Amino acid sequence: MAVTADIKVLYEAGAHFGHKSSRWHPKMAPYIHSKRDDSHIINLEATVRAFDVALPVITKVVASGKKVLFVGTKKQAKDVVKTAAESCGQPYVTERWIGGMLTNVETITKQIRKLRDLEKRMDSGDLEKRYSKLEVQRYQEEIDQLNLKYGGIKELSGKPGIVVVLDARVDDNAISEAKTLGIPVVAIVDTNVNPDKVDYAIPGNDDALMATQAYLDLFVAAVQEGKKEA
Repeated sequence: MAVTADIKVLYEAGAHFGHKSSRWHPKMAPYIHSKRDDSHIINLEATVRAFDVALPVITKVVASGKKVLFVGTKKQAKDVVKTAAESCGQPYVTERWIGGMLTNVETITKQIRKLRDLEKRMDSGDLEKRYSKLEVQRYQEEIDQLNLKYGGIKELSGKPGIVVVLDARVDDNAISEAKTLGIPVVAIVDTNVNPDKVDYAIPGNDDALMATQAYLDLFVAAVQEGKKEA
């Protein structure tokens, strides 16, 4: 059963509140309903239509056996993005996007291999046998740092089938790398963003945490639907 967006849920989450009209991007004009107190109001009917196009694509990608990479590095959204991705078994990036995370496979794979090796040696007690408590502590700190950077993608084998971005402006680098590799991108675009830079632009408030959670609920549901169809 196809996952569909509920306009009432989006409205109650504040998904319709755009940025100041002085900061708008002209290409967002088709998605703007009106202006209120110098801020744009997003047309949620357009948001629902965009979800209706993007969600089946996510479901199809998962059904084909590929992964969905969730990207949300904005401070207030990190935790909910991580929780959502983990809840449906998908990779994620919630810390700073490291250049080459998608395009420089050799370097990133090397770092992930190092992380896995250190974790294995720590779990087996090998490091504790070989080194002093202070040195073991330093290794643990290195593991923590590597996990912070790469932990969300350490189970990602090869390219993701699609990238889901919760803020197209903040995570523009992720979008650029995905485009370089021909990986489709679904992204939330607020009124200050050029929607043409992503394959599946979903107009919506990219600041409100309730709105972000509402988007994530839909993305996760689409992933779960894809798993059923796999």
